[in-house]
Amino acid sequence: MSKRDKFRDELKGTVMGEVKKQRKKRELTDEQKAVLVERMKKAREARGPAKNLSIHESIRDLPIDHALNASKVKDWLKYQKDVLKSMRGWKDSKDKNERQAYFDTDAYVFNLQRYLGDGVYRDHRYGEEKQNRIRYRSIAMAYNADGSPKRSVGVFYPDIGEEYTQEMEDEDYAARKNVSNQKRLRKGNRNYRPKS
Repeated sequence: MSKRDKFRDELKGTVMGEVKKQRKKRELTDEQKAVLVERMKKAREARGPAKNLSIHESIRDLPIDHALNASKVKDWLKYQKDVLKSMRGWKDSKDKNERQAYFDTDAYVFNLQRYLGDGVYRDHRYGEEKQNRIRYRSIAMAYNADGSPKRSVGVFYPDIGEEYTQEMEDEDYAARKNVSNQKRLRKGNRNYRPKS
């Protein structure tokens, strides 16, 4: 026996402990595999469907075709985490566009995680690659002093039945400008009245 072997025998059971041998993988026959598969199937049926307790109750039962369904959001989250891992070197990049892309993706991942936790969607984008935009909908109207409704571009208004566009804004602005120019009074000359 060599000195090295003697030394190994002395160390066995002291510092390193017993060396465990790996068990050989059990080789199953087709009948045994079928029995195990059937047993697992029964166990899954007994357990019932997943309760998704980690997902907020307000979004737990959204229909599958809903845009912000929890299962879709989980898939987006997994994809975006992979993208974020591939962008890891961009965090401290000298290129501002790479840094911005990294932090945008990081914020999107954070917002998706928070949505699953509390049911409040914080981002203005959604989708696997952030390809869709959240659209706003007016639930209470606000009015100008002359009684005309206040509107913002890109918001859906139920009274007109569509999203308010820039073209509509330009038309409304031109109409308001004509009316307000005729009625405007100068502060210094309040008694001024246009000739009729």
